[in-house]
Amino acid sequence: MKDSFQELYRYLELVDSNLQGLLPEIDSKSRTLLDAMRYTLNAKGKRIRPILLLLTCESVGGDVKAAIPYACAIEFIHSYSLIHDDLPAMDDDDLRRGEPTNHKVFGEGMAVLAGDGLLSAAFELIHKQYLIHLDDPEKLRRHIRAGAEIAKGCGCRGMVSGQAADLESEGLVISAELLDYIHINKTAALIRAAICAGAYLGGAGEQDVRNLSDYGENLGLAFQVMDDILDVTGETEMLGKTAGKDEEAHKSTYPSVHGLDASRERLAELTARAAASVEKTSIGGGYKDQLSDLARALARRVY
Repeated sequence: MKDSFQELYRYLELVDSNLQGLLPEIDSKSRTLLDAMRYTLNAKGKRIRPILLLLTCESVGGDVKAAIPYACAIEFIHSYSLIHDDLPAMDDDDLRRGEPTNHKVFGEGMAVLAGDGLLSAAFELIHKQYLIHLDDPEKLRRHIRAGAEIAKGCGCRGMVSGQAADLESEGLVISAELLDYIHINKTAALIRAAICAGAYLGGAGEQDVRNLSDYGENLGLAFQVMDDILDVTGETEMLGKTAGKDEEAHKSTYPSVHGLDASRERLAELTARAAASVEKTSIGGGYKDQLSDLARALARRVY
């Protein structure tokens, strides 16, 4: 992370220092399940989704500490999705973040259960926040709206539907429209949900939420376009996962559908749209710069 993103370390440290403590207590008889959950959760990642949630919350005037459980819940959900995505029945990968994937260490059955455990732990954590704020209707409303955004983003109207469409499209020549549908849901939906959840927790108005939602969708889609480009041009050691897997699995990607040059143009266009959406918000200029700069950094993978 470059010096211009030094402030993001604070959010990263808040997430990393709270992840383990916010997992539910698990009986010692289920020790292997807990170890499998922790294995993927502890893998050093960039924590982009929880960082975006905390940054957005603070940018609209919210309390970052109150948003930490939601940031950790988002990371639980993201970790579950990585475990399931790597399974032989899905993308069938042996490496994740430079380490053996969960099912390679714990077996396929336990990996499935570890993903299930992380997903349910996320919503247990979110519902605990509802209970805490039962006596404060305004805060409860914000928390429920944040939870609803996360539920939609990771479910059958978001990440799961995108993954299903991706699975069904393997080996087929698909349209540019279907490719966008897959990745707006599979990748962008949870990123958008993290941003909207942070906005609601911070008390943002509806117009700002809409503009931040546009920011999240464009940023999320740009993130996937760059991932597809790197799968073609990158190396396994740099990526932390097996390079060339998409082509090997006969998956349609942005470079395979549009070509590398057009994919790079699309990446620039989506990144510019993300920055333009931030400019439409009423948030402070410093935070606008931070959100726009982060979108540009992710497009270059300098963060």
